[in-house]
Amino acid sequence: MALDYTFTVAERFLRYVQIDTQSDPNSTTYPTTEKQKDLSRVLVQELQAMGITDAHLDEYGYVYATIPSNTDKDVPTICFCSHVDTAPDCSGKGVKPIVHDYKGGNITLPDDTAQVITPTAYPHLNKQIGNQIITTSGTTLLGADDKAGVAEIMDAAHYLMHHPEIKHGTIRVLFTPDEEVGKGVNNLDMEKLNATFGYTLDGGVPGTLEDETFSADSVTIKIQGVSVHPGYAKGKMENAMKIAAAILDRLPKDRLCPEVTAKKEGFVHPVSMQGVLERAELKFIIRDFTTAKLQAHEAELKAIMESVLKEYPNSSAEFIVQEQYRNMKVVLDQHPEVVANAEAAIRRLGYEPVKHPIRGGTDGSRLSFMGLPCPNLFTGMQGIHSVKEWVSIKDMEEAVEMIVHLCQVWEEKA
Repeated sequence: MALDYTFTVAERFLRYVQIDTQSDPNSTTYPTTEKQKDLSRVLVQELQAMGITDAHLDEYGYVYATIPSNTDKDVPTICFCSHVDTAPDCSGKGVKPIVHDYKGGNITLPDDTAQVITPTAYPHLNKQIGNQIITTSGTTLLGADDKAGVAEIMDAAHYLMHHPEIKHGTIRVLFTPDEEVGKGVNNLDMEKLNATFGYTLDGGVPGTLEDETFSADSVTIKIQGVSVHPGYAKGKMENAMKIAAAILDRLPKDRLCPEVTAKKEGFVHPVSMQGVLERAELKFIIRDFTTAKLQAHEAELKAIMESVLKEYPNSSAEFIVQEQYRNMKVVLDQHPEVVANAEAAIRRLGYEPVKHPIRGGTDGSRLSFMGLPCPNLFTGMQGIHSVKEWVSIKDMEEAVEMIVHLCQVWEEKA
């Protein structure tokens, strides 16, 4: 069931992606980059212009806003959430979005003609013939992750504020910083948010609904070696960098690494290595769908470290585990109506919902364990974290419709 509406989502998206909002994994500030607030301030101004009077930006970079209920029914307050930051994996400065009238075949990006988006690599392109596709110029990421979600929530808010005949309960709008560096809800004020259930808009092709994520930990191994002048080092020196290299070399190569795992297989993935002769540090991310498997991977990594250290009797190492997030399905299974209502909204678009686990996490992973059960909904984004990132305008418009239908479903079932 299509909305009788002139969508604003594409126009919003094209403006938002030109604002640099990359987050920084090495920053100790919050948000990790002040420039994320540049977009957040724009969003607050636009929300206020719609008539959402409480829209505001806090010191940590969160945007909060409320679309008031227009029904006499007792409807749970639901929240729609997307993140404003883009990934550090690829440049997000100077984004030049291009709108293509897609007629099929490959799309060559003009500023780097070696970058070609193909239907072979992205089969969803085959469903877009006759539609408009937005890409980068070839030298930056696009920022559809997650500015597609931001634009869709903004357009849905605009629709609801201008169509009072659409009955709904209280709707909270939340835009977060720093999701891409794992800090998206670190300073979120849950009392201020004051929602019962939530939905992140941070998924892929239309019809998809994600209610299961990885569970995630990080591991840091701090190695203390023995430094001796190399001219007199025989039998004395124990090089911390070589110890670190030996640990990496003994990681399984046929399993437990991202290069060879898929579906519901977990992994142990080294993400950084630094050091000098006397001290070195390795950082890993550990992923699987249950906490028990996560702990088993950590135990195996620790056993590898201890095995290597036996060859360096005068050296030592610390093994530090830090929890990152847990599989949202544990929480969502206790509140089946959250997913069921999303499925109903997707069916109103003419799609049969497709559920699959995310080999990653969203803000919703942590929000679910903070008291806000929060599955992930599609936005249309494709090729994320790369210069080949793209999104279909039609897909974004369908995401807007899904949000509106979902608000109606909650009101109808209250």
